[in-house]
Amino acid sequence: MSATDRSRGETADGLAARCREAGFVRLVAAPDGDALAATGLLARAVDGPFQASVSSGAVGPEDALTVTVGREGGDVALTATPLSAAAYDTARQLGGADPVLALAGVVAGGGEPGSHPELLEAAGAEPQPGVGIPTDDLADGLANTTLVHAPFSGDPEAAARALAGLDRDGRTVASAAALSAVGDATPRAADAVEVLLRPYAVEAPFATVEGYADVLSAVASREPGTGVALALGYDAAREAALAAWREHAERAHAAVRDGDQARHRGLLVAELPPDTPARTTARLLRDYRSPEPVVATVTDDTVAVAGTEPVVEAAREAAAAVGASVVGRGRLVAVPTADSDAGAVVERLREVVA
Repeated sequence: MSATDRSRGETADGLAARCREAGFVRLVAAPDGDALAATGLLARAVDGPFQASVSSGAVGPEDALTVTVGREGGDVALTATPLSAAAYDTARQLGGADPVLALAGVVAGGGEPGSHPELLEAAGAEPQPGVGIPTDDLADGLANTTLVHAPFSGDPEAAARALAGLDRDGRTVASAAALSAVGDATPRAADAVEVLLRPYAVEAPFATVEGYADVLSAVASREPGTGVALALGYDAAREAALAAWREHAERAHAAVRDGDQARHRGLLVAELPPDTPARTTARLLRDYRSPEPVVATVTDDTVAVAGTEPVVEAAREAAAAVGASVVGRGRLVAVPTADSDAGAVVERLREVVA
């Protein structure tokens, strides 16, 4: 029987029971921030030997309980949305859970912290005026956040100029950042920018839940080893994670500005350089720049799709047709694909949105 055939969902109680009974737990996360946070929650709670990793490849049989998080395969698949909230429930059954990490995972997965009052209460998280960045340096945080795209994005000097002369209180900075982000953007930007504003302040590796989420998403795709260490709570991973976050942001924002774009009815297709974060770029293009409601970004090994859920479902169908897996959920997914298959995925999207 294949790993995929064995894969099945579990309740929080059921997954906790299987983890207790297992002699060794192998956790395999999809390369996204919500899955990474969920994996960290489970790994910290397991009372016994475990292995945690991030992968979009095949999961083979092991002499262990293999739990996949946000992806197919393994003995047990955690697929609930958001993953981090489900993992938090399981971790509590196992004896302990970090509500701040769970909240960050919820945001990384596109969720709203306010939809999880039990997590907010457990974390002691309160909304505050300002912007949801991971650093105390405002110019650094605004330049490198991928929660929005603005004229200063990817350029700390430009962000510093945008802040020059401003009163640095939270409301003023938030207003200036929001106005800059929506100025030349699509109408969708007015809603998308909200994730940056009135962040939840926490006692955590990073200053805000939203900033923590942004870093998790970056390291999950760019530096998965660092991401696992961060999710496991190792303080030494913080600076390496921030470095990966900055590089991730620089590449994504540059691609939003400079990617080779082709507009079709209902669909914008952007050809990106190798090593560009395809999903982040697709999301930013959809929310801030694309005149079309659906965006597909194409790199040398990935097609990412940001759009409506029916279109994303079409991406899943196209991925299945070429034998590829899908990373992500909801309105943003990525299809790891060879060059020869990228065209087939894009063509399927064009058929659906036309």
